[in-house]
Amino acid sequence: MELEFYGATGRVTGSCHILRVGGATVLLDCGLIQGSREDEALNAGPFPFDPSAVDAVVLTHGHIDHSGRLPLLVKKGFAGPVYTQQATVDLCRVLLLDSASLGERDAIFRQKHPQSAGDRHAEPLYTREDAVRALNSFVGLSYHQKQEILPGVIIRFMDAGHILGSALVEVWLHEGDVSKKLVFSGDVGQYNTPIMNDPETIEEADAVIVESTYGDRLHREIALTLAEMGEIIRKAAAGGGNILIPAFAIGRSQELLYFFSKHYEEWELDRWQIFLDSPMAIEASRIYWDYPALVDEDAASFRNGRSWMPHLKNLHFTAKPEQSKAINAIKQGAIIIAGSGMCNGGRILHHLKHNIERPECSVIITGFQAEGTLGRRLVEGEREVEIHGRSYPVRAALHTIGGLSAHGDRNDILRWLGGFTNRPEIYVVHGDEPVKKVFRDAIEDELHLKASIPLSGEIVRFT
Repeated sequence: MELEFYGATGRVTGSCHILRVGGATVLLDCGLIQGSREDEALNAGPFPFDPSAVDAVVLTHGHIDHSGRLPLLVKKGFAGPVYTQQATVDLCRVLLLDSASLGERDAIFRQKHPQSAGDRHAEPLYTREDAVRALNSFVGLSYHQKQEILPGVIIRFMDAGHILGSALVEVWLHEGDVSKKLVFSGDVGQYNTPIMNDPETIEEADAVIVESTYGDRLHREIALTLAEMGEIIRKAAAGGGNILIPAFAIGRSQELLYFFSKHYEEWELDRWQIFLDSPMAIEASRIYWDYPALVDEDAASFRNGRSWMPHLKNLHFTAKPEQSKAINAIKQGAIIIAGSGMCNGGRILHHLKHNIERPECSVIITGFQAEGTLGRRLVEGEREVEIHGRSYPVRAALHTIGGLSAHGDRNDILRWLGGFTNRPEIYVVHGDEPVKKVFRDAIEDELHLKASIPLSGEIVRFT
């Protein structure tokens, strides 16, 4: 039996690892590579394995950097089941269809407005039909449910506390006289934060694959973050402009609406019109509402007695394109939550074009920004950015709020790893290269566990 590292080894995104046991092949995640145009072009490259030879996929959660290449896998010949937590099945129906639609629209745009000879024959990475075929292969499991997915391969999902349905994956492997247990963290959430439960403790494993997105830093205390958010909103009201909040449709958008509802009076939100400008985020919010058993006690209590989440009298759901375009006529008093969360596509780009040059407006960045993305360039202070082929000076006030990340920070991930009572080997993935090195050293120095940073294509054999 062996484990081959593939995606999210040299970067944060594109999660995908390969398990081979007893002649069977299992993928752990199959995500899109996100970032610069050059990075994203890698998605169209060949898989380092034959998709038709893959027997099953185990998916940790719905975020597109973990799930987004599943339709391509199907397009290239995969015909097996995709095992994931039940809520992730529902979220992926939204995410993967949206991803396919964006790809189809982008291909049409490039054909009509070619910037290179290849653009005239541009094709999407995959189509909505491919996405539907992938979704039809999904098998939803509950947390704590052990399931034999192939001879010699048993899995169980535990709550990762990252987004709805996110899972830590336990994998029991049996081949001949050899038995091993592998744990894959997927994305580990924060402890003691609103809405999601804490990551569940797993006590035993022979090997652990762990993410390191924020492995070199600590998040701010949530109370300080919320105080800062309230102060930014109050000051922006006096400035007379709009507030733009790029937000991931799954997790961050729901969290923001929850905070807006809880702090409505304190933050003087009655002075604003609030727009959730994302069909995907709107549908995801409904899905979150359908799973009260998967959120923490405070969020479940907040939900009671409400027919729809959240209770904001000035909240507008703008699912249709014409509704989104109408927002651009509003020059002041609008809080616009729109995707994508890293400003590398979606409706937020149109709102930035109408507001980024205006000093009275504000942009609030609330999540991780991968290298090469527009969001990263804004955070790093670039004073002029390109959107849809045109340069725009950055005059709007930019605020970076770090404490709202759905990812655990250095101490959160170390705390989770500290739950293992034996001494598993640790493999650090899913992080920028300098971050992985810092986090590997922290694991070895503080937990006294053996940790390494695998390269793409590196193989570990279990004997």
